[in-house]
Amino acid sequence: MGLFDQIMGAIANPNQQANPDQMSDILGTVQQIASNNNLDAGTGETMVSMLGGHVRSALQQQQAAGGDSQVAAIVNQFGGIGSNPAAVSALFSPDQQAQIATEIAQRTGLPAGTVQGLLASLIPILLNLLGSGKTLEGNSNPLLNNFLDSNNDGNVDLGDAMRLASRFM
Repeated sequence: MGLFDQIMGAIANPNQQANPDQMSDILGTVQQIASNNNLDAGTGETMVSMLGGHVRSALQQQQAAGGDSQVAAIVNQFGGIGSNPAAVSALFSPDQQAQIATEIAQRTGLPAGTVQGLLASLIPILLNLLGSGKTLEGNSNPLLNNFLDSNNDGNVDLGDAMRLASRFM
């Protein structure tokens, strides 16, 4: 699992920003969101996995349009553990948001309105997770690069990576 290995490597690497406390905060926030919305673990994981795929596509489009620096700016500006509607708008148009919510709702059985409301909480968390791989010098982010690598033949799944990381926290 390449992405999971990258996350764990970023935690273990003193030259990268990730640390156990940060990962614990990210995982705790996801669990709190799930609890507050009466989501079981499987539903939450499905949401994060599906949303992660959409975030990947949006960031790849940003990368194609503005390069790595534009993607890094989005991750740095909007990554966090609090709700941030601007993070959603930075990646997705209102029509795309509705389409994503409908797609996730069909897969999870949750109301599309509930899913769309959760985007502002989940997207900053996913960006925060991706930002955790940045080097202390700030000039590269191997975790983000791996996530965006369209030639990578492995499945990139943030839900699986977060579930596995939670076992180590």
